[in-house]
Amino acid sequence: MKGGGGAAAASAAPGDYVYFKSVVPLHKISIGPKLWRYYDFGPKTVPPLVCIPGIAGTADVYYKQIMSLSMKGYRVMSIDVPQVWNHQEWIHSFEKFLDSMNIHHVHIYGTSLGGFLAQIFAQHRPRRVKSLVLSNTFLETHKFAAATPWSPVVNWTPSFLLKRYLLTGIRDGPHEPFIADSVDFVVSQVETLSRDDLSSRLMLNVNVASVGSLMLPDSLITIMDTNDYSAVPQQLKDQVNERYPGARRAVLKTGGDFPFLSRPDEVNLYLQLHLRRVGVEPRPDLVQGFTRNGSAGSSKDQKDGGNNFDNHPGDNGGPGSGGHDRETQNSGSESHDSDESIPTSTMLANTILGTVSSTLQASLCVLLIHHYYESALYISSRQPLDV
Repeated sequence: MKGGGGAAAASAAPGDYVYFKSVVPLHKISIGPKLWRYYDFGPKTVPPLVCIPGIAGTADVYYKQIMSLSMKGYRVMSIDVPQVWNHQEWIHSFEKFLDSMNIHHVHIYGTSLGGFLAQIFAQHRPRRVKSLVLSNTFLETHKFAAATPWSPVVNWTPSFLLKRYLLTGIRDGPHEPFIADSVDFVVSQVETLSRDDLSSRLMLNVNVASVGSLMLPDSLITIMDTNDYSAVPQQLKDQVNERYPGARRAVLKTGGDFPFLSRPDEVNLYLQLHLRRVGVEPRPDLVQGFTRNGSAGSSKDQKDGGNNFDNHPGDNGGPGSGGHDRETQNSGSESHDSDESIPTSTMLANTILGTVSSTLQASLCVLLIHHYYESALYISSRQPLDV
């Protein structure tokens, strides 16, 4: 399961992921020396939920959350952690990224290392973080630092050894199918990471640091942990629960290290409940079609040029409008070239339902005809009655 190459993993990509990649563009933007890869999907008028992956994750691992929540009218962003080598550099880089996106306040969903980085950012930039969802995460890195005595030579470690070290943290052995699929997907994502990506993430995981007190009230924090197993020791997860006694608990009986992939329905439900509780109002009325740049908009927005979201490249706009889209596309954004609207999941579902309905009608007609001839055959084959 963990030994498959990138090409083999790509050929076995899940069907819903293939559809996701055909609909949602991957943006790439350089901010100073840092290259950011991210997805940004949903109505731009809604405060974003920013998803930060763990040490072995990429922006793609949250594709099930992006598709599900954006269809309900939420704005979801998923990022790749860029090549930053210490926690202070992470704080400054993430703040610059939000500034470039013209985003002042965020809600963060962080898993494993991503949850730790979310807490560190909330500690040092308290006015920007409105709420947190923490999953299978920790408060301090001392235990990981002690388990990695070779961390001073991380920068000289070959890529295949770094990948092997990352994957040893994932439990091997028999899994139930959905968990096995989630592990395979994350392994395929690890194969896409460069040596510098891997080594910088390892340094963030082993640099000795701990989360201080947060100004964020516990009532604005949700802790979402799996009850079966994860690469993060239970002792470290217990420390998170003790630190935030007033936080909401969302317990998943199973799910392994990557419940956002193995138990997406439960995770998406908890995320939706959290966002409603902290006052994020979705805009389902704006989710009717996707424009070329991947933002959601109503039919009116499309007729008016999408002014409620991203302006077209010919329009003037600030960092959060079409001007930002031009910069993103020039920085290597993977966007669609067609001017036609891309069908949404709802539209696709309606098409499928219509096809199914037609098929059912045809099947019913066949059954009726078959029943008619069978009845006629039965009548003609009956023995004549004796009079």
